[in-house]
Amino acid sequence: MSVWQTVLEGDALSRSVALLLLAMSVGSWVVILWKGWLLRCALTNVNLSTAAFWQSAHLDDAQQRLAVLDGQRLVLPLLQAARSLEQATPQTLAVAGDRSQQLTRVLRDALHRVLHRLQYGQVLLATVGSTAPFVGLLGTVWGIYNALTAIGVDGQFRIEQVSGPVGEALVMTAAGLAVAIPAVLAYNVLGRQIARIEADLEGFARDLRELLVHREVA
Repeated sequence: MSVWQTVLEGDALSRSVALLLLAMSVGSWVVILWKGWLLRCALTNVNLSTAAFWQSAHLDDAQQRLAVLDGQRLVLPLLQAARSLEQATPQTLAVAGDRSQQLTRVLRDALHRVLHRLQYGQVLLATVGSTAPFVGLLGTVWGIYNALTAIGVDGQFRIEQVSGPVGEALVMTAAGLAVAIPAVLAYNVLGRQIARIEADLEGFARDLRELLVHREVA
C-alpha cells in the first residue's frame, strides 16, 4: 500500500491533517525559494550600491547612481530619508534637535522599513517549523486511536485491523518532520543572510550620518 493510499483511506480528520501539512510544505518551499533568490540578489545589490555611493562626486550624483543600481531599494531609501531633512518644514518637530539627532531619527526609521521587507516570510518559516511536528503528531495520535477503537469493537486482535491506522499514524509522523525540518533549516540560513545584510546597511547608515553631520559643520 502506497503512502497516498494510506492517507486517502483515512477518515476526514486524517485527510484534513494531510492537506494542512501539504499546504504548509508548499507555502514554506515557496518562501524558501523566493527568499533565497531575493537575499542573494540583495547582498549583491547592497555591495554594489554602497560602493557606487562612495565613488560618487557628490550627493546628487550618488542618488542618481543608486536610482539605477539599487533595484531592490535597500540603500537608496536611506539616502532619500537623510536628504529629506533638506526639504523639511522649518519650526516643526521634524527639524527639532541638532543635526545628528535628526539624521539618526530619519535613518533609523528608513532602516526599519527596509529590514521589515527583508524579514518578510520569516514568520511563516518559523511557524511551520515549530507547528508542523505537532500537526503530524495529531495525525499520529488519531491513527493510533482508530487502531485501538477497531480492536475494541471487534474484541479480537488481528494484524489487518491495525496495519492501516498504524501505518497512517507513522506516515503522519514522518510527514510532520519532513515539513518542519526544511523550514527550520531555511529559517536559520536565511536569518543569517538577513543579519549580514542588516549589518551592512547599519554600517552604511552610520557612515552616512557621520558624513552629513560633518558636511553641515564644514
